[in-house]
Amino acid sequence: MKKVINPVTRPGKLKKYSITPNGIIGDSENARLSVTFLTKQIVQVKFLRSADRDLPSYAVTAAIQSVKLKISEQKNLIKISNVGFNVLVDRSESSISFQTINGKTINQDEKGLGTTWNGEQVTTYKKLMEGERFIGLGEKVGPLDRRGKGYVNWNTDAFAYHSGTDPIYASIPFYIGIHNGLQYGIFFDNSAKSYFNFGASNNRTSAFYADTGTMNYYFIYGKTVREIIQAYSWLTGNMPLPPLWSLGFQQCRYSYYPESEVRGIARNFRERNIPADAIVLDIHYMDAYKIFTWHPKHFPDPKNLISDLKDDGFHVVVMCDPGIKTEKGYKPYDEGRKQDLFLKYPDGEAYTGQVWPGWCHFPDFTNPKTREVWTGWMKSYADVGVEGYWNDMNEFSSWGQMMPENIVFDFEGQKATARQGRNVYGIQMAKSTFEAAKKNLKGNRPFNLTRSGYAGIQRYAALWTGDNVSYDEHMMLGVRLVNSLGISGVAFSCYDIGGFVGDASPRLFARWISIGAFSPFFRVHSMINSRDSEPWSYGEEVEIISRNYIRLRYQLMPYIYSLFREASISGMPVQRSLAIEYPHREEVYSGLFEHQYLFGPNFLVAPCESQKVIIKVFLPPGGWYAFNDGKYFQGDQIISVDSPVHKLPVFVRAGAVVPTQDTIMHTGEKSDVVHLHVYKGKDGESFEWYMDDGKTYAYEKGESCIRLIRYDGATGKLVIEAQQGNYRPSFRRMNFVFHGFSSKITVTHGGKKVKLKSGEHSFFLPMEKFDPLGDAPDVGSEKVHHFAMPYNAGQVILALKD
Repeated sequence: MKKVINPVTRPGKLKKYSITPNGIIGDSENARLSVTFLTKQIVQVKFLRSADRDLPSYAVTAAIQSVKLKISEQKNLIKISNVGFNVLVDRSESSISFQTINGKTINQDEKGLGTTWNGEQVTTYKKLMEGERFIGLGEKVGPLDRRGKGYVNWNTDAFAYHSGTDPIYASIPFYIGIHNGLQYGIFFDNSAKSYFNFGASNNRTSAFYADTGTMNYYFIYGKTVREIIQAYSWLTGNMPLPPLWSLGFQQCRYSYYPESEVRGIARNFRERNIPADAIVLDIHYMDAYKIFTWHPKHFPDPKNLISDLKDDGFHVVVMCDPGIKTEKGYKPYDEGRKQDLFLKYPDGEAYTGQVWPGWCHFPDFTNPKTREVWTGWMKSYADVGVEGYWNDMNEFSSWGQMMPENIVFDFEGQKATARQGRNVYGIQMAKSTFEAAKKNLKGNRPFNLTRSGYAGIQRYAALWTGDNVSYDEHMMLGVRLVNSLGISGVAFSCYDIGGFVGDASPRLFARWISIGAFSPFFRVHSMINSRDSEPWSYGEEVEIISRNYIRLRYQLMPYIYSLFREASISGMPVQRSLAIEYPHREEVYSGLFEHQYLFGPNFLVAPCESQKVIIKVFLPPGGWYAFNDGKYFQGDQIISVDSPVHKLPVFVRAGAVVPTQDTIMHTGEKSDVVHLHVYKGKDGESFEWYMDDGKTYAYEKGESCIRLIRYDGATGKLVIEAQQGNYRPSFRRMNFVFHGFSSKITVTHGGKKVKLKSGEHSFFLPMEKFDPLGDAPDVGSEKVHHFAMPYNAGQVILALKD
């Protein structure tokens, strides 16, 4: 009888193992298994067959820490315990499960399946837990809860993608599972084409698998989703603190040229009193679309242009495409060929693909030598004053979108093919550009933006969600994408406001820019041969709405910059899906409310389509104030609110203290006054207000300051702690604004009652009357109490009584 060969291989029994300082390592029948605790929260699980190649990780930067473990074995079950959770290894089939200290199952391999190989493809099957939800996975379309869906990680130029397109530009194989009051994270660190199945087409398992490579994943346990995000960010590296100007408004188009048009755009912003910090140049600034060149006719003197724009408060961001035109006499081509810096076929011939300049070679950014030479090429931008860089087409993209998978990547000298290299091309280009700019700018922080990336991309660049489309569904999809990226360690991300493809209607643009004001990165972008998409190009009403929300962005800059500082040290996103703070609330995953997010700890944003004038909003527990008019709502309920196009539903947490400043035209201007908006609450709240020069790395040497703000609603005590650090801000006065307090409020400072003023307050300029039959749109205002005092770098204590 013919023997039947099982096409699927499992590790088999764990025959022997030894204890290591941070776990165990052992040999099963068909693979080597290692279980390694990096911290008390993070454990690495790796299966390695003799034929597998263990390539370097471009995601993980953290080093193993010392962890106290207790390891025991009973009835073929190895138990590895620490103070955080337990790992159980079933020796009979080399399967893994994770339990709380109290024995509750957090996550476990599906019995009989576990880790398997189907040829080169390697999979780990996990048991679907009752009521389990899945969030994260980075830049993925679809709903907040991934349950019942499947996804592919394979970086792809997805022009005009839609709500069902997968994959798109970036791959971040990290997700968070939520069930039964528990939450955990899994990061599958395999850069090959990978797949995640969260119960799609089956009711037994969730699974993650890759076409080739090792089964190498990190399990993260936390008591909160916040803890898991912070641990993942520690593992893959936190983002750098960006330059302050990059958080202002950026205007982009494919393309602004010649230089007279660029100057005209800048002049319009200033003459119309619309704040802005950057103008972005797409590929038409180049000579024949060749990177590191300037068009001799359109931009004959880029250094002078950029200098003039900086004098007016504008930075310039330039497009950087990886394709190097195959043209003799073109310096990057000649040097790249001479020094063997390009991706190549297995026979050694340089790979050639077609993109904007024509036929091109592509730098191999996994080669240290290429990264070094790229720094030299990038210097030409720094020499003319460029401090912003936009890495595009780095999936990478070439016409036909079918790069051969046998293309060889250097992989730090270990050699691999495009099967492992494609997904890391974007992150390695972003790394090369960031490190080059950091060196060439000699002390100034660069702004670096990328379309493509892999896990850990936050260390090098902001990420935007690519070539979106001008319609409401895409606007809402962009919000979900940024929410998901935040869950996945990318705090600095955005969408193209107004949509890149197509023509936005005036209402759509107005709504989109109001939402964008509460996003991490604030940029308008539009495609060639589409309508103009500057704030004034949609008519007078939309110009006023745009001006109001862009002004608001600049008023909130002290708060926003503090959020980015928090992201740079903890990984907490700026735009926070409600699933981070309220992961076990059903409302969070409803299609009605899944777009809602917290902008930092204190603002609740409820995005909605441009045509909706009334929407339902889920208010989480606690008290909330409507941002426009100060109306108070008790939380833990669903309410209906008006949402006219000029008034985005936004709420402020009761008990919050929000630092703001006067409206400025760009971040290079300084406000003399800091406004501290105090929202009456019952509970205690705190906020770390951070300041530095916003430009250099002097903060790394102590040239920064932090002021902890504490407000206890129960006692009425408000404390602004003394500055910690050497930086001295420009503020000369502190203006305290009290929201939600009655006319009976008294404020005591230094034992003396201060004299309060009362009046109407609004963050927005009044709207003009556009409908001859109706009234001017009401932007909203509220009655507040306020007083000002000289800026005090020492501790300030106020006693509030109402």
